[in-house]
Amino acid sequence: MNNECAYNSDVERAVATMRAGGVIAYPTDTVWGIGCDASCSDAVRRVFEIKRRADSKALITLVSDEQMLERYISHRVSDRCRDIVADSSRPVTVVYPGGVNVARELLADDGSIGIRIVRNGFASDLCRVLGGAVVSTSANLSGSPTPAVYAEIQDEILSAVDYVALTGRDGCAPSRPSKVVKLLPDGQIQILRD
Repeated sequence: MNNECAYNSDVERAVATMRAGGVIAYPTDTVWGIGCDASCSDAVRRVFEIKRRADSKALITLVSDEQMLERYISHRVSDRCRDIVADSSRPVTVVYPGGVNVARELLADDGSIGIRIVRNGFASDLCRVLGGAVVSTSANLSGSPTPAVYAEIQDEILSAVDYVALTGRDGCAPSRPSKVVKLLPDGQIQILRD
């Protein structure tokens, strides 16, 4: 099997797992993560359980493009917000004031949702093939170091998920968390993590 076929098979298997309500471990555009279909409440709750994370700490969601993004937010994206995302030298997660069409567990107490557009790579292809948003949180137990590469993922995480991507196991990840900004209802931008 050539590399492209193996890659496509990996994406398909990960997506099939998510469609069945499963949780996967996969390389993102920042670090290794675990996630699921963002519309599946049961799977989102399992992500919290696997990480041993309080469900009061919201998870982020990945989408493949702006068109997909628009399905999950209730407010218009300001030009300033678009510019920050476009001009950044690293991935940017935006906390939008009103999340819609996702598992309620992904929304903060104020109804906001953190979403990052991943324009290429394995995580982007997961969103594209799934046809929707994918949950993303670092593949570690809450309070443990974030795994930059596959070899750093704890065995407890690997054994708890339903599928572990084959892609990216031998390479290096960017390993730097995304910048996080919050889009306020009035269109202003607040930097949460630079």
